[in-house]
Amino acid sequence: MPEKSLAVFEGKQIRRHYDEDTETWYFSVVDIIQVLIQQPDYQAARNYWKVLKNRLNKEGSETVTKCNRLKMVAEDGKLRLTDAANPETLLRLIQSVPSPKAEPIKLWLAKVGYERMQDMADPARSLDRAREYWQQHGRSEKWIQQRMMGQETRNKLTDYWQEHAVTKEGEYAILTNIIHQEWTGVSVKKHKELKGLKTQNLRDHMSEAELIFTALAELSTRQIAESVNATGMDENKDAGKKGGGIARKARRELETKTGRKVVTGENFLSPGSKKSQLEQKKRDRK
Repeated sequence: MPEKSLAVFEGKQIRRHYDEDTETWYFSVVDIIQVLIQQPDYQAARNYWKVLKNRLNKEGSETVTKCNRLKMVAEDGKLRLTDAANPETLLRLIQSVPSPKAEPIKLWLAKVGYERMQDMADPARSLDRAREYWQQHGRSEKWIQQRMMGQETRNKLTDYWQEHAVTKEGEYAILTNIIHQEWTGVSVKKHKELKGLKTQNLRDHMSEAELIFTALAELSTRQIAESVNATGMDENKDAGKKGGGIARKARRELETKTGRKVVTGENFLSPGSKKSQLEQKKRDRK
């Protein structure tokens, strides 16, 4: 849920980027290295990472290949490509750097970017944290219940994909976009733009109707995929189109009956934002 691009460890700023499609934080490797080796000079930390990266490559380690090149704000204020890694990759990387900061960094990652480690042991933690977040941001209990039911439907779909040869990085995002495009008529990116969102989670800014139709599309996709034992990208793409098509037909019928659009620019942005129609409607009804 967090939206800030910086985290702080013992006073040191760590640059990070939130991937909306995979719901994963990516942290600047050099920033983490700088903390681990307790090196105040950024260039020296870059050189250390360069040497370590070469050594890991020679050893055939997969750690380096799992690092992404992402644009992050540099010291000069400009966006520049830098090596970034998710918490799982960073935990492996930390093992290659002798440092008294290794354990504190691991605990810090568990807190700010790797909560799934705790969630795997106790899934209720994730649900409780999400509910608390939504409550703090003024969501109604009815909306929260719909959001959580939709997430459960989503999890069952991704579990199916994982068990049926959809495992490569980016494939979930592609399939998700296909389903979304089919039922809404717009891509995930366009839907976010319509709502005036940037780093925010699209589903956290959906109306009750949008959540329900998203869940219908993903439920239909999974059941269609199960009925034909869809395996791999091509077969699951076909299931996604059919599942999204079912929700599209239902959406159009509802819009015809009510005269109201289901997919809109309404959102839950703060009152000071340009587009906070849902919040404004709440205030208008009071």
